[in-house]
Amino acid sequence: MGTHDQIISTGSEEIDRCIGGGIPYGTLMLVEGGEASGKSTLVQQFLWGGLTSGEDMALYTTENTVQSLLRQMDSLGLDITDYFLLNHLRIHPISVSMDSVNPDVLFEMLSDHMNAQKNFRATIIDSLTTFVSRAGGDQIQDFFNRCKSLCDDGQVVICTVHDGAFDNDILTRVRSVCDAYLRLQVRNEGSRLLKTIEVAKIRGADSNTGNISAFEIEPGLGIRMIPISTARA
Repeated sequence: MGTHDQIISTGSEEIDRCIGGGIPYGTLMLVEGGEASGKSTLVQQFLWGGLTSGEDMALYTTENTVQSLLRQMDSLGLDITDYFLLNHLRIHPISVSMDSVNPDVLFEMLSDHMNAQKNFRATIIDSLTTFVSRAGGDQIQDFFNRCKSLCDDGQVVICTVHDGAFDNDILTRVRSVCDAYLRLQVRNEGSRLLKTIEVAKIRGADSNTGNISAFEIEPGLGIRMIPISTARA
């Protein structure tokens, strides 16, 4: 197996470079960021990269319906409708009525469902915030441990979560289970808002962690990395 086969590309050389060369198989990744920081767009880029390189992908989403997801990605120039129609992509919208289901049961149903999707090389959950907000640390850690065992079988699992969804103690525990942790932020730089991505942890990547890159989301083009120096100008 060449390196190419061991890594899922995001479909963008710029973004691959930013996260250390793509996402190695067996990676459990957490993407954390505030409102409008670009979390969904970033994981949609991962989704596109996986599908276009021939992988079957599953997406669990609390943020979109099937139609709104396909529309949103199309507007970014990432048309995935054919992959969806040909069953290379399974989209599972989750609408969680918060008072109706016990968080224990939710996490268990989700990981059981993920376990049953044997032929999918990558699973994305966007976002876990609604699940996490009512669960205790042990339930959350147990869920991440179950995701990690899928990754030990060679899958990639990517979860997004809103800023502050985990308290610090739980975040530390979850980070130690995860192979990769990306932090997205929106910063005020002079007169403009700047989206940044920090690679806080990545195992098995070519490059160092801790690097911070800036990006813009452009209609029809998706994510475009911008040099921070230009961004600050």
